Amino acid sequence: MKALVAWSAKCSGCRICELVCSVAHFKVNNPKKSAIRVMQLFPKPAVNTPIFCRQCAILKCAEKCPTKAITRSPDGRMVVDQTNCIGCGACAEGCPFGAIYFHPEVKTPIKCDLCDGNPRCVQFCPTNALEYVPKSVIAQSTRTAIAGKHRERNV
Repeated sequence: MKALVAWSAKCSGCRICELVCSVAHFKVNNPKKSAIRVMQLFPKPAVNTPIFCRQCAILKCAEKCPTKAITRSPDGRMVVDQTNCIGCGACAEGCPFGAIYFHPEVKTPIKCDLCDGNPRCVQFCPTNALEYVPKSVIAQSTRTAIAGKHRERNV
């Protein structure tokens, strides 16, 4: 299984990911219709963090959905059944990452579906701040990054 990963240290805040997401899903350049949002966490120095559905192991969003419209696909992606969703917003309230969005022109939640296994945001990110990698690689990359931080402190 693969997962989408964001490296905040590489994110320039250009928001190209938002543009390509909204174009890929809605055929418009409208960041409010994007399933990925770049948040600036600290203004000086700027720390930009892409926020998107993490495809959680424990589905808090699905647990909150009264119509059970959010399910896991056979390939592990979280998907919204557009016919069962009533647009109540309970899923957004349940998301621990704040990664489910609503737009007044869209009846159902806007949430990352990993572009059916080929995330457009990854393809177009100019700084490689977004990656779509096997989950085993994520664990190793995280361990390596943490080890590097400890090494820097001990030198």
